Parts: sequence; structure tokens; C-alpha cells
Amino acid sequence: MKQKSEQPWNEKFNKIAEPKVKHIDKRFSDINEDSDMLVATPKIFETYIRKIPKGKFVDIKQIRKDLAKKFNADATCPVTTGLFLRIVAESAYENFQNGFKISELTPFWRVIAPNSTLAKKLSFGTEFLIEMQKKERIQF
Repeated sequence: MKQKSEQPWNEKFNKIAEPKVKHIDKRFSDINEDSDMLVATPKIFETYIRKIPKGKFVDIKQIRKDLAKKFNADATCPVTTGLFLRIVAESAYENFQNGFKISELTPFWRVIAPNSTLAKKLSFGTEFLIEMQKKERIQF
């Protein structure tokens, strides 16, 4: 029987992947037909999040707009955005559990609202997320 990995989120985060811009012919979620859609990577989201100043919150729609612009796309895929932001958050929390200092973590609490669908999916709950947002005086 294969043993379960000790750090599955870090493995997902560190998986080698390249961003892709795909042309979509049909409307998809909030993206119009005949658009170029970015499918980013967890590392692209991490880089973006690390640039957000302490105490500032950036919502997912803004992140999607900013990344689409950076990669010359019309929009960023909403489905993979949620998946990849979760990977970044879970990986960061896994690092925290393994002894990393708060200052060494990707500050995912600057992009995930505590009442969001994504927050409810976090394996570690929302307590840590809310605690970090309070420490940084992030307002909603």
C-alpha cells in the first residue's frame, strides 16, 4: 500500500507547470465568447500575493483582471483561480505547521475573504485566516 505524502499541498504547489492562454469560442462563466483566457499556475498566484502590502486586501476578481492583463489575455480562468489560490493557501499553512515563521509564509489572508466559498473549503478552517486578517487590520 502506497503511503500518503506528508506534504501533498506543497507537492501540488511545486508541480512544474507553465501558464497558458487559451482561446475560448463559447462563453465560460463570466468570460465572453471569442476571448483569450489565462490558465495561470499556483506560483504565479503566489508571486502576485507576495507583492500585496501588509494590511491590504485584494479580491479575487481584481487578481484575475491584473493577471489577465499581465499575460495579454482577456480574462483569467475562474475555476483554476480558485483551485490555485487554495493550493497556495494550503501549502502556506502546511509550511506554518512545519515551523515556518508567519513572515516567511505567502500571505494568502490578503486575498481570501473569510465568508467566501474558497475559505469554507480550506482544510484548516477559517480561524487562522481570520486571526491573520485581524492582526493586519484588514477591513471588508
